Amino acid sequence: MSGDFFIDSNIWLYAFMDESSPKHAAAMALIQQNRVVLSTQVVNEVCSNLIRKAGYTEPEIQQTIQNWVAIYPILDVTLPIIRQASVLRVAYRVSYWDSLILATAQDAGCSVVYSEDMQDGLRIGALTLLNPFKAGWS
Repeated sequence: MSGDFFIDSNIWLYAFMDESSPKHAAAMALIQQNRVVLSTQVVNEVCSNLIRKAGYTEPEIQQTIQNWVAIYPILDVTLPIIRQASVLRVAYRVSYWDSLILATAQDAGCSVVYSEDMQDGLRIGALTLLNPFKAGWS
């Protein structure tokens, strides 16, 4: 999957929830790219927030998951990824959840992680973190 893009949960939520947000269009453009990858962690985080914050029903959640499966590779968070996440937490001082995203993206051979919450421009080996909402991006 080398060269693929990993998209963090917050960007999916901008795409799905608030069409009036100025971040909605940028989020939609990102998720419509080829070579997008996500993980079971992101699926869980997004679905939980869609239920709590956007009032999605269970059939809507099931349809969202079916749509993802049909379009994107969804990577499992495995024990080796959890171990690598621990190494990344120490080396880069990132949160538990962010380290899992970074380790999963590395495992998939992604070149970019798009996230609003992590340090824009940080390089972790071949992986670069980018904030798609930062002024001047794109």
